[in-house]
Amino acid sequence: MFGSYQEFFPYYVAMHSKPLTRRVHAAGSLSGLALTVLGLLTGRRRLMAALPVLGYGTAWPSHWLIEGNNPASFGHPLWSLRGDAQMIAMMLRGRDRELTLIARDWLAEHPEHRTASNWTEPAVRLVA
Repeated sequence: MFGSYQEFFPYYVAMHSKPLTRRVHAAGSLSGLALTVLGLLTGRRRLMAALPVLGYGTAWPSHWLIEGNNPASFGHPLWSLRGDAQMIAMMLRGRDRELTLIARDWLAEHPEHRTASNWTEPAVRLVA
């Protein structure tokens, strides 16, 4: 379906079309990363499992409960991990609106991936 990560990333973002889904992903991934680093620094090995547990443990339910789709990681685990890092980095740089536009544009071009939860018609732009 995708020949490169560059082709995959807009799809990944579209599967996270709602800002709340992206925020839940960021909270889980960043919390898990912080606890994993703490585990590495303190030698508390149990904390090192926090990244996958918190990351996936918050992300997957957000797809079913908020987004109304299945996680992209089910079909593309490595690209999804990279996509999550890129998406969160964009959010931390204040580019969340750009992610919303990427999702909207990709879903407009791929109606087979739209759900009642992730699709609203783009606003009509009046040209003067």
